[in-house]
Amino acid sequence: MNMIDSSGHPVSGATPDGLAACEQAARELLCMVDDPAASVARAIEASPEMPMAYALQAWLHLLGTEPEGMAVARAACEAASELPANDREQRHLAAARALTRGCWREAALRLEDLSLRYPLDTLALQVGHQVDFFRGDSRMLRDRIARVLPSWDPAIPGWHAVLGMHAFGLEETGDYTLAESQGRRSVELEPRDSWGWHAVAHVHEMRNQPREGIAWLQPTSAIWSQGSFLGTHNWWHLALCHLELDDHAQVLELYDQAIGGTGSAVVLDMVDASAMLWRLHLRGVDVGERWQPLADRWAPLARAGNYAFNDFHAMLAFVGADRGGLQQAVLESQQEAMCSEVDNALFTREAGHPAARAVQAFGHGDFSTAVTLLRAMRHQAHRFGGSHAQRDLIDLTLVEAAMRSGDPALASGLAAERAALRPRSPLAQRLVSRAHALQRGGGGHTGGHGAHRQA
Repeated sequence: MNMIDSSGHPVSGATPDGLAACEQAARELLCMVDDPAASVARAIEASPEMPMAYALQAWLHLLGTEPEGMAVARAACEAASELPANDREQRHLAAARALTRGCWREAALRLEDLSLRYPLDTLALQVGHQVDFFRGDSRMLRDRIARVLPSWDPAIPGWHAVLGMHAFGLEETGDYTLAESQGRRSVELEPRDSWGWHAVAHVHEMRNQPREGIAWLQPTSAIWSQGSFLGTHNWWHLALCHLELDDHAQVLELYDQAIGGTGSAVVLDMVDASAMLWRLHLRGVDVGERWQPLADRWAPLARAGNYAFNDFHAMLAFVGADRGGLQQAVLESQQEAMCSEVDNALFTREAGHPAARAVQAFGHGDFSTAVTLLRAMRHQAHRFGGSHAQRDLIDLTLVEAAMRSGDPALASGLAAERAALRPRSPLAQRLVSRAHALQRGGGGHTGGHGAHRQA
């Protein structure tokens, strides 16, 4: 049975109940809230011959970058392979199959072509946008959405999400004024649009506006965190604002309540937990025993080797917790990944492996090696995905390693570079002072400013 969805696309094999559940799942995914996996399971139960339901199920399990999600996605694609499907549905399934093979670039291109032909397909836009994010393709984060804007208007369902995605792409390409405007409009239209809140949080981070970031996120937390599976990441953004203001006690409280202390074993949540603890570690803040449970949660993924950005954040936890065997397991899995034919081989070779080795060297006190490795990869760190805000950890680790390696010229240059970007940043000013002390022969090998040390 063919039906028409709310955007006017024919949907093959759908029943009314199945289509309603599938559209509910798509709306939940669009806002990143509630339980789209359960909704799409109901869609498949009601309409077992609906290929779009299987395509959506595949995308849901691919975009989490969880290793076990790959098998679910492959099974969904296989279940749809013999079903009658129209052109749009076939294109979704072909793109999803490409990603199950580890072909990120092919999937991105297939989704580009799909959106050019079906510009009102919000699922294609959203999964394409996420694939661009995981590939670190800032320009396509913006341009994939810009290409379809002439086909849209505020009366079309999903307009809020298009604005939110465009906002994030604009932020990642440096157009902060328009990014903020688009992101604010997104959440005005749909207060539960997690990505819209996230886009504006990124604007404040990149503009080094921690107080504005707190004003954006803190009073509204009951709105953007409600049932949101991007909630941990937006709490992470709030913690970043407090970190910039040197409010380490508040950062640790947020970590315990909403970031790492929740015990979540979701990979994307663990990425945020690792990144926050490492930032505190670089500042010399004693985080107590917080590394140990996080390393325990990462341990089953030490040999996953399916996505280099995750490997890097697992290594942060294993170094923080002093888990030598697990550190070695990450490096061995990366060696295997680099010998494969999938796109992650490139991600790992050009960014993930040198970054992981640098973190291990830093943990062992071999700061010169850390500097050498990070300097070689920092300008291509986008190759393993993430945002500018997330990849800032590379620069923070590099400048700290330079300080500790006793290279005053490099330390001074890197500190000046950061201060030029963030002239009002207390951390940047401390780094400049430490670099000057190094040049005068007065040390600077302290790992932080010494204050605010607390568990």
